[in-house]
Amino acid sequence: MSRGYRGRYAARMLIDTGMEVEMNAYTPDFSLGVQGIKGHCPAGEAYAKQQSAERSIPVLSCEGPCIRGEIARLAANLVAQEVPSLARACHAETFFVPHSSMAEWVKGAAKSIMIDGCFLKCHGRVLKGLVGEEKLIHIDAHPYYRKYTDIFLMDDVPEDERKAVAREVAGKIIAKLKEEGAPRATAA
Repeated sequence: MSRGYRGRYAARMLIDTGMEVEMNAYTPDFSLGVQGIKGHCPAGEAYAKQQSAERSIPVLSCEGPCIRGEIARLAANLVAQEVPSLARACHAETFFVPHSSMAEWVKGAAKSIMIDGCFLKCHGRVLKGLVGEEKLIHIDAHPYYRKYTDIFLMDDVPEDERKAVAREVAGKIIAKLKEEGAPRATAA
């Protein structure tokens, strides 16, 4: 039995390993101190300035060794490649280099799209605080494929399978964006 937080929304899930995992433990709002940095990424600056000038809609994604984050990242790449008004943005530079053109582009865009890997919506929670809920299109990729709930490492899923699932997810996200009136780049 899990010994974690047992708040009013606590719930548990038994995964295939027999290990009980709390799914709804609560973490209150918090802030995180981040060490400052001098400078910026020259390539990122040029790219973000171009995207900003073109009024592209930034697409950010989950990132890391988790299979769900990897599928979200791969799907985000495909979505941005296939929808002309969209372009990938670097979440790290957006979040942690606030004086960068990347951060300025994302904050100044009419909308931003965040494709998170799971229900925790880690990156989306940060982006929501940065751009505001009204400018955020927040997508949890996992409901589009519902696999790998008992796997963490992306390397535990063959690369071809990861790419195929990401392709499927990207197609569904693109269809959803079109159905809801995909955000378009605004006139410069």
